[in-house]
Amino acid sequence: MIFSSFARIGRSVAQQSLGFNGVSVSRSLMRMSTMVKPPKTVAVTGAAGAIGYALTMRIASGEMLGKDQPVILKLIETEQGMKPLTGVIMELQDCAFPLLHGIVGTKELDEGFGDADVCVLVGARPRTKGMERKDLMEANAQIFETQGKAINSAARKETAVLVVGNPANTNALVLSANAPNLASSQIMAMTRLDQNRAMAQVAEKTGALVSDVEKVIIWGNHSSTQYPDLHHATVKGADALTTINDPSWVTDTFIPRVQKRGAEIIGARGASSAASAASSAIDNVRDYFLGSGDKWQSIAMCSKGEYGSTPGLWYSMPYICKGNGEVQLVEGLSINDFSEQRMQATNAELIEERDAVKHLLP
Repeated sequence: MIFSSFARIGRSVAQQSLGFNGVSVSRSLMRMSTMVKPPKTVAVTGAAGAIGYALTMRIASGEMLGKDQPVILKLIETEQGMKPLTGVIMELQDCAFPLLHGIVGTKELDEGFGDADVCVLVGARPRTKGMERKDLMEANAQIFETQGKAINSAARKETAVLVVGNPANTNALVLSANAPNLASSQIMAMTRLDQNRAMAQVAEKTGALVSDVEKVIIWGNHSSTQYPDLHHATVKGADALTTINDPSWVTDTFIPRVQKRGAEIIGARGASSAASAASSAIDNVRDYFLGSGDKWQSIAMCSKGEYGSTPGLWYSMPYICKGNGEVQLVEGLSINDFSEQRMQATNAELIEERDAVKHLLP
Protein backbone atom coordinates (compact mmCIF):
# COMPACT_ATOMS: atom_id res chain seq x y z
CA MET A 1 0.00 0.00 0.00
CA ILE A 2 2.86 2.37 0.74
CA PHE A 3 3.97 2.25 -2.86
CA SER A 4 0.53 1.84 -4.37
CA SER A 5 0.81 5.31 -5.86
CA PHE A 6 3.31 3.97 -8.41
CA ALA A 7 0.33 2.72 -10.37
CA ARG A 8 -0.95 6.28 -10.49
CA ILE A 9 2.45 7.71 -11.38
CA GLY A 10 2.99 5.19 -14.12
CA ARG A 11 4.12 1.58 -14.02
CA SER A 12 6.39 1.96 -17.03
CA VAL A 13 8.59 4.54 -15.33
CA ALA A 14 8.37 3.70 -11.66
CA GLN A 15 8.60 -0.08 -11.93
CA GLN A 16 9.88 -1.24 -15.31
CA SER A 17 12.90 1.05 -15.54
CA LEU A 18 13.94 0.24 -11.96
CA GLY A 19 13.28 -3.47 -12.28
CA PHE A 20 11.31 -4.08 -9.09
CA ASN A 21 7.90 -3.52 -7.66
CA GLY A 22 7.01 -0.98 -5.02
CA VAL A 23 6.18 -3.48 -2.32
CA SER A 24 9.61 -5.10 -2.38
CA VAL A 25 11.28 -1.69 -2.18
CA SER A 26 9.19 -0.82 0.86
CA ARG A 27 10.12 -4.06 2.60
CA SER A 28 13.80 -3.75 1.77
CA LEU A 29 13.90 -0.22 3.10
CA MET A 30 12.22 -1.33 6.29
CA ARG A 31 14.76 -4.13 6.74
CA MET A 32 17.59 -1.61 6.37
CA SER A 33 16.47 0.22 9.50
CA THR A 34 16.78 -1.26 12.98
CA MET A 35 15.06 1.72 14.59
CA VAL A 36 12.24 0.92 17.00
CA LYS A 37 10.26 4.14 16.64
CA PRO A 38 7.15 3.88 14.48
CA PRO A 39 7.47 5.97 11.30
CA LYS A 40 5.99 9.44 11.07
CA THR A 41 4.18 10.42 7.89
CA VAL A 42 5.28 13.67 6.26
CA ALA A 43 3.19 15.14 3.44
CA VAL A 44 4.86 17.61 1.07
CA THR A 45 3.04 19.57 -1.63
CA GLY A 46 4.89 20.85 -4.66
CA ALA A 47 7.26 17.96 -4.09
CA ALA A 48 8.72 17.92 -7.61
CA GLY A 49 9.63 21.60 -7.57
CA ALA A 50 13.03 22.99 -6.69
CA ILE A 51 12.21 23.51 -3.01
CA GLY A 52 10.42 20.18 -2.74
CA TYR A 53 13.33 18.36 -4.37
CA ALA A 54 15.80 19.79 -1.87
CA LEU A 55 13.42 19.32 1.03
CA THR A 56 12.43 15.70 0.54
CA MET A 57 16.01 14.45 0.45
CA ARG A 58 16.77 16.09 3.77
CA ILE A 59 13.57 14.85 5.40
CA ALA A 60 14.42 11.31 4.29
CA SER A 61 17.93 11.62 5.75
CA GLY A 62 16.57 12.43 9.20
CA GLU A 63 17.43 16.12 9.33
CA MET A 64 13.87 17.25 10.03
CA LEU A 65 12.55 14.84 12.64
CA GLY A 66 15.72 13.29 13.99
CA LYS A 67 18.32 10.69 13.12
CA ASP A 68 16.36 8.00 14.94
CA GLN A 69 12.94 8.78 13.47
CA PRO A 70 11.78 6.74 10.46
CA VAL A 71 9.54 8.55 7.99
CA ILE A 72 7.02 7.82 5.28
CA LEU A 73 6.94 10.51 2.61
CA LYS A 74 3.69 11.41 0.90
CA LEU A 75 4.57 13.58 -2.07
CA ILE A 76 1.78 15.60 -3.63
CA GLU A 77 1.87 17.19 -7.07
CA THR A 78 -0.42 18.53 -9.75
CA GLU A 79 -1.27 16.50 -12.85
CA GLN A 80 1.53 18.27 -14.73
CA GLY A 81 3.98 17.59 -11.93
CA MET A 82 3.46 13.84 -11.74
CA LYS A 83 6.10 12.89 -14.32
CA PRO A 84 8.94 14.86 -12.69
CA LEU A 85 7.74 13.57 -9.32
CA THR A 86 8.46 10.06 -10.58
CA GLY A 87 12.08 11.12 -11.01
CA VAL A 88 12.21 12.53 -7.49
CA ILE A 89 10.90 9.23 -6.15
CA MET A 90 13.53 7.32 -8.14
CA GLU A 91 16.27 9.42 -6.58
CA LEU A 92 14.87 8.97 -3.10
CA GLN A 93 14.93 5.21 -3.66
CA ASP A 94 18.44 5.33 -5.06
CA CYS A 95 19.72 7.18 -1.99
CA ALA A 96 18.74 4.13 0.11
CA PHE A 97 18.01 6.24 3.16
CA PRO A 98 17.75 3.87 6.15
CA LEU A 99 15.09 6.06 7.76
CA LEU A 100 12.86 6.16 4.69
CA HIS A 101 10.19 3.53 5.26
CA GLY A 102 7.95 4.36 2.35
CA ILE A 103 7.06 6.79 -0.42
CA VAL A 104 3.73 7.74 -1.92
CA GLY A 105 3.44 10.00 -4.94
CA THR A 106 -0.02 11.30 -5.74
CA LYS A 107 -2.14 14.12 -7.12
CA GLU A 108 -5.02 13.23 -4.80
CA LEU A 109 -5.10 15.42 -1.70
CA ASP A 110 -6.99 12.98 0.51
CA GLU A 111 -4.43 10.28 -0.22
CA GLY A 112 -1.48 12.63 0.14
CA PHE A 113 -2.59 14.08 3.47
CA GLY A 114 -3.95 10.80 4.79
CA ASP A 115 -2.73 10.17 8.37
CA ALA A 116 -0.04 12.84 7.98
CA ASP A 117 1.82 13.80 11.15
CA VAL A 118 3.43 16.77 9.39
CA CYS A 119 2.27 18.72 6.34
CA VAL A 120 4.78 20.98 4.59
CA LEU A 121 2.91 23.04 2.01
CA VAL A 122 5.37 24.23 -0.60
CA GLY A 123 3.23 24.22 -3.72
CA ALA A 124 1.69 27.53 -4.74
CA ARG A 125 1.00 29.33 -7.96
CA PRO A 126 3.86 31.62 -8.98
CA ARG A 127 3.25 35.15 -10.16
CA THR A 128 3.37 35.38 -13.94
CA LYS A 129 4.01 38.35 -16.18
CA GLY A 130 1.11 40.77 -16.16
CA MET A 131 -0.60 39.16 -13.18
CA GLU A 132 -1.88 41.56 -10.56
CA ARG A 133 -0.94 40.78 -6.97
CA LYS A 134 -4.60 40.52 -5.97
CA ASP A 135 -5.16 37.91 -8.69
CA LEU A 136 -2.21 35.89 -7.42
CA MET A 137 -3.56 36.07 -3.89
CA GLU A 138 -6.98 34.91 -5.04
CA ALA A 139 -5.54 31.95 -6.95
CA ASN A 140 -3.39 30.80 -4.05
CA ALA A 141 -6.10 31.36 -1.48
CA GLN A 142 -8.32 28.98 -3.44
CA ILE A 143 -5.52 26.38 -3.44
CA PHE A 144 -5.12 26.62 0.32
CA GLU A 145 -8.87 26.59 0.87
CA THR A 146 -8.96 23.21 -0.86
CA GLN A 147 -5.89 21.93 0.96
CA GLY A 148 -7.28 23.05 4.30
CA LYS A 149 -10.43 21.02 3.76
CA ALA A 150 -8.40 17.96 2.73
CA ILE A 151 -6.07 18.21 5.73
CA ASN A 152 -9.08 18.68 7.99
CA SER A 153 -10.63 15.42 6.80
CA ALA A 154 -7.59 13.24 6.09
CA ALA A 155 -4.60 14.18 8.27
CA ARG A 156 -4.12 13.18 11.87
CA LYS A 157 -5.93 15.54 14.19
CA GLU A 158 -2.65 16.48 15.90
CA THR A 159 -0.82 17.14 12.61
CA ALA A 160 1.57 20.09 12.37
CA VAL A 161 1.30 22.28 9.27
CA LEU A 162 4.00 24.56 7.88
CA VAL A 163 2.99 26.86 5.03
CA VAL A 164 5.89 27.78 2.73
CA GLY A 165 4.04 28.71 -0.47
CA ASN A 166 3.43 32.44 -0.83
CA PRO A 167 1.74 34.57 0.33
CA ALA A 168 2.51 32.27 3.25
CA ASN A 169 0.91 34.19 6.12
CA THR A 170 -2.44 34.68 4.42
CA ASN A 171 -2.38 31.19 2.91
CA ALA A 172 -2.05 29.89 6.48
CA LEU A 173 -5.02 32.01 7.54
CA VAL A 174 -7.19 30.64 4.72
CA LEU A 175 -6.09 27.08 5.41
CA SER A 176 -6.85 27.37 9.12
CA ALA A 177 -10.32 28.76 8.43
CA ASN A 178 -11.04 25.69 6.31
CA ALA A 179 -9.57 23.18 8.77
CA PRO A 180 -11.74 23.61 11.89
CA ASN A 181 -10.59 20.30 13.37
CA LEU A 182 -7.09 21.74 13.79
CA ALA A 183 -6.18 24.26 16.46
CA SER A 184 -4.76 27.45 14.97
CA SER A 185 -1.58 26.77 16.96
CA GLN A 186 -0.94 23.71 14.77
CA ILE A 187 -0.56 25.89 11.67
CA MET A 188 2.56 27.93 11.00
CA ALA A 189 3.71 30.16 8.15
CA MET A 190 7.44 30.21 7.51
CA THR A 191 9.50 33.29 8.36
CA ARG A 192 12.51 31.23 9.44
CA LEU A 193 14.09 31.90 6.05
CA ASP A 194 13.93 35.63 6.76
CA GLN A 195 15.46 35.11 10.19
CA ASN A 196 18.26 33.00 8.75
CA ARG A 197 18.93 35.65 6.12
CA ALA A 198 19.06 38.34 8.80
CA MET A 199 21.42 36.34 11.00
CA ALA A 200 23.73 35.72 8.05
CA GLN A 201 23.88 39.45 7.27
CA VAL A 202 24.76 40.31 10.87
CA ALA A 203 27.41 37.61 10.98
CA GLU A 204 28.99 38.90 7.77
CA LYS A 205 28.92 42.49 9.00
CA THR A 206 30.53 41.70 12.36
CA GLY A 207 32.91 38.94 11.26
CA ALA A 208 31.19 36.51 13.61
CA LEU A 209 29.80 33.05 12.97
CA VAL A 210 26.10 32.70 12.33
CA SER A 211 25.93 30.57 15.46
CA ASP A 212 27.19 33.59 17.42
CA VAL A 213 24.14 35.64 16.39
CA GLU A 214 21.01 35.22 18.52
CA LYS A 215 17.65 36.84 19.23
CA VAL A 216 17.12 38.31 15.78
CA ILE A 217 13.38 38.81 15.26
CA ILE A 218 11.25 38.89 12.12
CA TRP A 219 8.00 40.71 12.76
CA GLY A 220 4.91 40.45 10.59
CA ASN A 221 4.54 39.29 7.03
CA HIS A 222 6.83 37.17 4.86
CA SER A 223 7.03 39.97 2.32
CA SER A 224 8.93 43.15 1.65
CA THR A 225 7.09 44.81 4.56
CA GLN A 226 8.52 42.39 7.13
CA TYR A 227 10.54 44.00 9.90
CA PRO A 228 13.89 42.37 10.75
CA ASP A 229 14.58 43.67 14.26
CA LEU A 230 18.03 43.80 15.90
CA HIS A 231 17.07 45.74 19.03
CA HIS A 232 17.13 42.59 21.16
CA ALA A 233 19.76 40.68 19.18
CA THR A 234 23.17 39.66 20.44
CA VAL A 235 26.50 38.77 18.84
CA LYS A 236 28.67 36.54 21.03
CA GLY A 237 26.44 37.57 23.92
CA ALA A 238 26.97 41.30 23.38
CA ASP A 239 24.36 43.78 22.17
CA ALA A 240 24.20 43.48 18.38
CA LEU A 241 23.57 47.14 17.61
CA THR A 242 26.49 48.17 19.81
CA THR A 243 28.72 45.58 18.17
CA ILE A 244 27.70 46.68 14.67
CA ASN A 245 28.08 50.36 15.62
CA ASP A 246 26.71 51.53 12.28
CA PRO A 247 23.11 52.80 12.48
CA SER A 248 22.98 53.76 8.81
CA TRP A 249 23.94 50.22 7.80
CA VAL A 250 21.03 48.86 9.85
CA THR A 251 18.42 51.19 8.36
CA ASP A 252 19.76 51.62 4.81
CA THR A 253 21.35 48.25 4.07
CA PHE A 254 20.39 45.52 6.54
CA ILE A 255 16.62 46.01 6.74
CA PRO A 256 15.97 46.49 2.99
CA ARG A 257 18.36 43.69 2.07
CA VAL A 258 16.56 41.17 4.26
CA GLN A 259 13.19 42.44 3.05
CA LYS A 260 14.18 42.08 -0.60
CA ARG A 261 16.60 39.17 -0.42
CA GLY A 262 14.31 36.90 -2.41
CA ALA A 263 14.23 39.33 -5.32
CA GLU A 264 18.00 39.76 -5.08
CA ILE A 265 18.50 36.01 -5.42
CA ILE A 266 16.15 35.83 -8.40
CA GLY A 267 18.14 38.60 -10.08
CA ALA A 268 21.41 36.77 -9.47
CA ARG A 269 20.52 33.18 -10.38
CA GLY A 270 17.42 33.61 -12.51
CA ALA A 271 15.31 31.53 -10.16
CA SER A 272 13.83 31.90 -6.71
CA SER A 273 15.33 30.65 -3.46
CA ALA A 274 15.17 26.88 -3.24
CA ALA A 275 17.92 25.31 -1.12
CA SER A 276 17.72 28.05 1.51
CA ALA A 277 13.93 27.83 1.65
CA ALA A 278 14.09 24.06 2.07
CA SER A 279 16.76 24.40 4.75
CA SER A 280 14.66 26.91 6.67
CA ALA A 281 11.63 24.62 6.52
CA ILE A 282 13.79 21.86 7.98
CA ASP A 283 14.93 24.23 10.74
CA ASN A 284 11.38 25.30 11.58
CA VAL A 285 9.85 21.83 11.82
CA ARG A 286 12.90 20.34 13.57
CA ASP A 287 12.78 22.95 16.31
CA TYR A 288 9.00 22.62 16.61
CA PHE A 289 9.29 18.90 17.33
CA LEU A 290 12.74 18.54 18.89
CA GLY A 291 13.09 21.91 20.62
CA SER A 292 15.81 24.53 20.35
CA GLY A 293 16.75 25.26 23.95
CA ASP A 294 16.42 28.91 24.86
CA LYS A 295 17.02 30.21 21.34
CA TRP A 296 14.43 32.51 19.78
CA GLN A 297 12.81 31.41 16.54
CA SER A 298 10.64 33.60 14.35
CA ILE A 299 7.41 31.88 13.33
CA ALA A 300 4.20 33.31 11.90
CA MET A 301 1.36 31.93 14.00
CA CYS A 302 -2.17 33.05 14.74
CA SER A 303 -2.04 36.33 16.63
CA LYS A 304 -4.00 36.95 19.79
CA GLY A 305 -3.19 40.64 19.61
CA GLU A 306 0.32 40.48 21.04
CA TYR A 307 2.68 43.37 20.35
CA GLY A 308 -0.06 45.42 18.71
CA SER A 309 -0.83 42.88 16.00
CA THR A 310 -4.37 42.27 14.84
CA PRO A 311 -5.91 39.10 16.34
CA GLY A 312 -6.49 36.32 13.83
CA LEU A 313 -3.67 37.28 11.49
CA TRP A 314 -0.67 35.00 10.99
CA TYR A 315 1.90 37.49 12.25
CA SER A 316 5.54 36.54 12.77
CA MET A 317 6.88 36.93 16.31
CA PRO A 318 9.68 35.37 18.39
CA TYR A 319 9.02 32.04 20.06
CA ILE A 320 10.96 29.54 22.11
CA CYS A 321 10.42 25.99 20.86
CA LYS A 322 10.06 23.60 23.78
CA GLY A 323 9.74 20.50 21.60
CA ASN A 324 6.86 18.13 20.84
CA GLY A 325 4.94 20.97 19.23
CA GLU A 326 5.01 23.27 22.25
CA VAL A 327 6.02 26.86 21.56
CA GLN A 328 6.18 29.80 23.95
CA LEU A 329 5.94 33.41 22.85
CA VAL A 330 8.77 35.66 24.00
CA GLU A 331 6.82 38.23 25.97
CA GLY A 332 7.55 41.58 27.56
CA LEU A 333 9.92 42.96 24.94
CA SER A 334 10.28 46.73 24.83
CA ILE A 335 9.28 48.21 21.47
CA ASN A 336 10.55 51.67 20.51
CA ASP A 337 8.93 54.08 18.06
CA PHE A 338 11.24 53.00 15.21
CA SER A 339 10.12 49.39 15.60
CA GLU A 340 6.48 50.20 16.28
CA GLN A 341 6.12 52.06 13.00
CA ARG A 342 7.50 49.15 11.00
CA MET A 343 5.55 46.53 12.92
CA GLN A 344 2.32 48.38 12.23
CA ALA A 345 3.17 48.77 8.53
CA THR A 346 3.51 45.02 8.05
CA ASN A 347 0.37 44.45 10.13
CA ALA A 348 -1.52 46.78 7.79
CA GLU A 349 -0.42 44.74 4.79
CA LEU A 350 -1.65 41.55 6.43
CA ILE A 351 -5.03 43.18 7.02
CA GLU A 352 -5.21 44.09 3.33
CA GLU A 353 -4.36 40.52 2.36
CA ARG A 354 -6.97 39.10 4.71
CA ASP A 355 -9.64 41.43 3.35
CA ALA A 356 -8.75 40.42 -0.23
CA VAL A 357 -9.58 36.77 0.48
CA LYS A 358 -12.27 37.15 3.16
CA HIS A 359 -14.87 35.51 0.88
CA LEU A 360 -12.91 32.27 1.31
CA LEU A 361 -13.06 32.45 5.10
CA PRO A 362 -16.05 30.48 6.44
